[in-house]
Amino acid sequence: MKLTKICLSLALVFMMTSPLAVHANSLDSSLALSVSKALPKLEKLYLHLHQHPELSYQEKATGKRMAKELLALGFEVTDNYGGYGVVGIFKNGDGPTVMIRADIDGLPIIEQTGKPYASIVTTTDAEHQSVGIMHGCGHDIHMTSLIGTAEQLVKHKSDWQGTLMMVAQPAEEVGGGAKAMLAQGLFTEFPTPDYVLGLHVSASLPAGKVAIAPGYALANVDSVDITIKGKGGHGAYPHMTIDPVVLAARTVMALQTIASREISPLEPNVITVGSIHGGAKHNIISNEVKLQLTLRSYNPQVRQQQIAAIKRMTKGIAMSAGLPDSLMPVVYVHQDETIPSTYNNPQLASSVQASIEGEIGKANVVKSEPVMAGEDFGLYGLTPQKRPITIFWLGAVEPKLYQASKVSGERLPSLHSSKFAPDYPLTISTGVRAMSRSAMDLFNASSWSR
Repeated sequence: MKLTKICLSLALVFMMTSPLAVHANSLDSSLALSVSKALPKLEKLYLHLHQHPELSYQEKATGKRMAKELLALGFEVTDNYGGYGVVGIFKNGDGPTVMIRADIDGLPIIEQTGKPYASIVTTTDAEHQSVGIMHGCGHDIHMTSLIGTAEQLVKHKSDWQGTLMMVAQPAEEVGGGAKAMLAQGLFTEFPTPDYVLGLHVSASLPAGKVAIAPGYALANVDSVDITIKGKGGHGAYPHMTIDPVVLAARTVMALQTIASREISPLEPNVITVGSIHGGAKHNIISNEVKLQLTLRSYNPQVRQQQIAAIKRMTKGIAMSAGLPDSLMPVVYVHQDETIPSTYNNPQLASSVQASIEGEIGKANVVKSEPVMAGEDFGLYGLTPQKRPITIFWLGAVEPKLYQASKVSGERLPSLHSSKFAPDYPLTISTGVRAMSRSAMDLFNASSWSR
């Protein structure tokens, strides 16, 4: 790991002082012009993807479209990888391997943006319920930017050397896609990347701007189910029961003390009870209540502390109510949905920031604070190969709307909102320019550091 940091630091010095830096500056205007010319076609791709979203693990048509786009650009393409994922490889001489990743799944949301191109797709989810589908997290922007970047790097292939690895990843929203692709052999069957890059739209940043958080960028995420048991009976005779609703209420309040009293205030963490269900009628005390929680943190040790405290507290409250061992609460952690925090390699993040500043202007690149949202992108940095990774935020809010919200104080639609509607032409253009420049500079800087 230390050797990677040293090599990357040296690469940055060479990049800023070598003839390649001068050459890169001369490409600024040509890259901007090239992206501008490609934008109409990319907009059509975006609108198609936006109007044809698919849920996690169901992205069959989306994967086929991404494979088709990469094939047309000359990539060696492997589809149906880790589900409906796609891997595209473009070899362009000797040099490092740069992987760029985009997620492809939509969300079970009925779109309410009022846009003429709004998604009207419905499907049946895992619970056999009819649901709307929407790209409410910007994955349509991510995919379009991936294809736009692939096109630009192929078009400018005389300006860099190495292997470009494009990954269209399924099932990000449920934390399963990166796991599946890595488990199938993403870093062993294909060239192991020297650097891994990604982007994510931001619903709190104007289009045309980019934000980067060196170090921790996104959080650990755990989904936890708690089944609290009791002894049911008639609501008129509570003294003849052990009421699980009351135990659940005590548990919800007790859980709040984990963050406030057990974990260091210097360690960010969140425990939210998002769902509580129990009972069926006014005058019946049920036998159990079910809770659903989401846990967030950055430090892996804090994550373990949260889970251990939840198990201890729920059991202690049950014991204090006089419940026997056979009726102790059940705490279930959905390991299949667990994702680690995303840690942006500081040296790589610095390199990406410098590249993007050179492409779209320093005033349009800002430092981002870590957020408690989750992203399985972090898994690509935790493989045995320990690849340096960086994901950056891509502003998506129409600039005039953003300024108006600042004046009025009115909150803008967030990610996962049914009303989230990116300013897609400017967002896509910025994303393609930022990612293309970042990748090109990494190819060139790494070749000079050897």
